[in-house]
Amino acid sequence: MIGEKGKLLYTVYRALTYGLSPFLYIHLRFRVLQGVEHPVRWPERLGRASTLRPPGHLIWFHTASLGEGMAAIPVIKRCMEEKPDCTILMTSTTASAFEIITTRLPIGVIYQFAPLDIPAAINAFLGYWKPNAIMLMEGELWPNLILGASRNGIALALLNARMSAKSFSRWSQPILLPLISFMLSKFSVIIPLSTMQGIHFQLLQAPPYVINFSGDLKYAVEEFDISKRGVQGIEELKVQLAHRRVWMVSSIHKGEEEVVLGVHKVLMRMYPDMVTIIVPRYPHHGREIAIVQELQKEGLSVALRSRDEKLVSGTSIYVVDTLGELRHFYTLTPIAVIGGSFLPGLTGHNISEAAAAGCAVLTGHHVGHFLDMVLKMQRSNPLSVLQVSAEELVEALSELFSNSAILEVRRLAAKQAFQSLSSGIVANVWNQLNFNVLRQALH
Repeated sequence: MIGEKGKLLYTVYRALTYGLSPFLYIHLRFRVLQGVEHPVRWPERLGRASTLRPPGHLIWFHTASLGEGMAAIPVIKRCMEEKPDCTILMTSTTASAFEIITTRLPIGVIYQFAPLDIPAAINAFLGYWKPNAIMLMEGELWPNLILGASRNGIALALLNARMSAKSFSRWSQPILLPLISFMLSKFSVIIPLSTMQGIHFQLLQAPPYVINFSGDLKYAVEEFDISKRGVQGIEELKVQLAHRRVWMVSSIHKGEEEVVLGVHKVLMRMYPDMVTIIVPRYPHHGREIAIVQELQKEGLSVALRSRDEKLVSGTSIYVVDTLGELRHFYTLTPIAVIGGSFLPGLTGHNISEAAAAGCAVLTGHHVGHFLDMVLKMQRSNPLSVLQVSAEELVEALSELFSNSAILEVRRLAAKQAFQSLSSGIVANVWNQLNFNVLRQALH
């Protein structure tokens, strides 16, 4: 019965997206004019390929944005090692992901922008690329894509599967539950990033036998090369920071700069030589000088990364308004505060990169689905991650600055917890994909 309702709802969804296609095309062109979409490669969003498809088997990895794309790369590398005769196609939806991911992908991987979930775009994309299997990352559950692939006999996998509380609540509504259940029934394997996420997918009536656990791919942190100029810049900063107290706050959202500024001002009275490194979640906030203006109003000296400004003796704040350098900046600081977590409504960010770099890791209480990562690290080592409120941040940082023994214990605890949790994840995911998807899809 639910299957029939799901088919009916999909028919309605397909008709709606077909009818809205002209307006979505206009919206896409408007986004191009705004600079949100790629100025040249935007037709790829309509399923129009910009390169030739090689002959033979093809596996398509689809991610929404930069974080999911980076998590997929270790699996892509393993896939290329195990299936060297297969072509790998990777797609994402954002221009920021394109800028970074295309510099990190192994040679031979084809990159395209993902098609919009409208019938014409999906049909054109699937008809041209003819993938043997599709690996969707995290929460990319698009009806036309999933059900179009199923109609064409293409195997589907959902990796690092997760759903926000808001999405889970929406899909759980009686009107939409048959549709999501119908979509999830088309997957050969679903690999949730946590037990709770697995329960969510079961409650949405995913077949129990397709749900398999392998761990969170965001623990699969890899080293990436940066440009010669970038390496030189990082080395210069190491020299400039060598004899100063340093802490870094990463991935802050709008409004959190006020929290950071308040903490910085208090700590500066105690530690006049201190440097605060601020990495906005969205670099354009730095480029617009939104954060910098707020800081300069307080009479504080600020250096901006995109301008190659130096950390001179009077500079106490360094704003990193560039993409793709976060992991390298974690190597410059003994203390990392992960933002996107200090204001209600925010949902946290990945803490594993800071732990992998050997930072003492702090984060706020508004961490969304990253709570599972926080709790697992704390269970592995209780000192690995410290959750604090905005009001508690000054005291926590002051303790780390004033007590080198506590700082070193927390740095070591974070590194050890990361190493414990990251072991074997890529191999586990590969084994699930090979057994449940690729053995048949590539037969």
